[in-house]
Amino acid sequence: MNNNINLGLLILRLPIGGLMLLHGIAKFGHTAGIGGMLTEKGLPAFLSYGVYITEVLAPILILIGFRTRLASAVYVFGALFALFLAHSSELFELSEHGGWKLELLGLYIFGGLALFFTGGGKFAASTTNKWD
Repeated sequence: MNNNINLGLLILRLPIGGLMLLHGIAKFGHTAGIGGMLTEKGLPAFLSYGVYITEVLAPILILIGFRTRLASAVYVFGALFALFLAHSSELFELSEHGGWKLELLGLYIFGGLALFFTGGGKFAASTTNKWD
């Protein structure tokens, strides 16, 4: 059977990057709520601008396949930061339908981790750097 690993990596990159990008675009000009959560935890509010790196820049790089491993590391860091900043109380909760309450965030984290370890594959903008 023909192994289409590179096609599989492209298919993984598209929703992992695209769906998170939509979250980032929705936050343009609306980081005050994130800044408030950060100050409640004793962190500086300016860190809220990191959402543009982790939810806009990193997903774009993942989508096009440029420095996929590096972009995925940043992406996973941002998703974990969101998990512990805003959703830590829901970590062990189930939804009303019986699934994990944070299943979308879990898919983002583990999808990003998969891309960190595999890279973007040959259907990517860049394939020769160790961070691809």
